[in-house]
Amino acid sequence: MTTPDTSAPAHGASTSGPAVAGLSDSGLLRQAAWIGGVERTSNLWIEVFNPATGEVLGRVPDLGRDSAAEAVAAAREALPAWRGRTAKERSVLLRGWYDRVMAARSDLARLLTAEQGKPLAEAEGEIAYAAAFIEWFAEEARRAYGDVIPGHQADKRLLVLKQAVGVVAAVTPWNFPAAMVTRKVAPALAAGCTVILKPSELTPFTALALARLGAEAGLPAGVFNIVTGAPEPIGEVLTGSPDVAKFTFTGSTAVGKRLAAACMGTVKRVSLELGGNAPFIVFDDADLEAAVDGVMASKFRNTGQTCVCANRIYVQSGVYEAFSGALAARAAALRPGDGLAGPTDQGPLINAAALAKVERHVTDALEGGARV
Repeated sequence: MTTPDTSAPAHGASTSGPAVAGLSDSGLLRQAAWIGGVERTSNLWIEVFNPATGEVLGRVPDLGRDSAAEAVAAAREALPAWRGRTAKERSVLLRGWYDRVMAARSDLARLLTAEQGKPLAEAEGEIAYAAAFIEWFAEEARRAYGDVIPGHQADKRLLVLKQAVGVVAAVTPWNFPAAMVTRKVAPALAAGCTVILKPSELTPFTALALARLGAEAGLPAGVFNIVTGAPEPIGEVLTGSPDVAKFTFTGSTAVGKRLAAACMGTVKRVSLELGGNAPFIVFDDADLEAAVDGVMASKFRNTGQTCVCANRIYVQSGVYEAFSGALAARAAALRPGDGLAGPTDQGPLINAAALAKVERHVTDALEGGARV
């Protein structure tokens, strides 16, 4: 929901959000975008909901084309100095960012569960997973080696030098609001690029908390920028700007195709991680216990909301009844609920639209002869 608010806090005013239960550092919940090292607000806002309870957690500014262009300009301005730093200097700063993320792991997990819904144990695992990308690329920053290639003529020497491509624009999804951020941002920063991130409007708070920790670790202003808001106008700027050298997106195949096409107007480098339609196949000679374990790990991870979850399960007729009975029993034992209210195995779907989609699938299956 986007709402106008003429009483929005001025730049530099407090933008920490209402308390998420159990946070030791309530300042991690930020309600402002992050552009050029300054928190940015707006007169238009997008409310962010806890999908388990429907309660409003807070809001972020609904920024548009002008703010996106400002973020690109900030990243472009910061690029020469950041690219000019030694690999060791960038490595040290990234390592400091990693240390702060790990120190805030419990708070970040609670914030992630509050806005995304996944069980707290899964959220804690994702924060560690996200931090590992920063740690890895902090070390890889020192190893961006070039190469000497044997020449095709005696008087020729061929050298390969690795250099930052420039400003990178990244768009990340709601299902992994920490890991998909660091997976894109950390390697770009390690290589000497600067970044503009557009997180999902459904789960922006985790990304904003990560940016705050990066700033505390010493990442210079303009090196890592976050623009919040509706995706279309921001995406148009990021895909169309000649100052953006690379674009990276994780999300649906249909949207990825449109974004890649838009990037070709300026012939950007493009990296896409798009949705799939993966089957899980069980044959008569399968180890049924292992097969059930595999389905549980695949299909029920993040309440089925990942791009690598099995979307179809094919079972050979000889083991169908045994397999389906064992799977139904395991599924029935799962504990759904609010991840911040107690131990759970399954969180909510992200929003009402996702729930309606699952209900359509169930109805379609029943009409096709399935049984509950």
